[in-house]
Amino acid sequence: MFIDIYRQLGEYLHDVFVQKVDFWTIIGLTAQLLFTARFVVQWVASERAGRSMIPFAFWVFSIGGSALLFAYAVYRRDPVFILGQAFGIFVYLRNIQLLFKRRRADRKATLDVG
Repeated sequence: MFIDIYRQLGEYLHDVFVQKVDFWTIIGLTAQLLFTARFVVQWVASERAGRSMIPFAFWVFSIGGSALLFAYAVYRRDPVFILGQAFGIFVYLRNIQLLFKRRRADRKATLDVG
């Protein structure tokens, strides 16, 4: 019984992680790695600051991961994934736009004072 379960598990893992791997699987895995990286970046920045922080790199990794996952979802024809990632891209781009706006305002304020 355990030998059969072990064999079936091995066949399943081989099918999923070897036979089904193609270009789009690599895109999907790369996207997931970008999403993982954004949380690592956020965690390290927060630990260094001693408080919760969301650094600029978090948003860059978010856009990269979301854009690749969107492409992956379009290719796989997954409507739930397509809608979810399309919305995420908008949110991430908007956050970067707000960060740039804030940086410009801070730079202008510094120049006005000096």
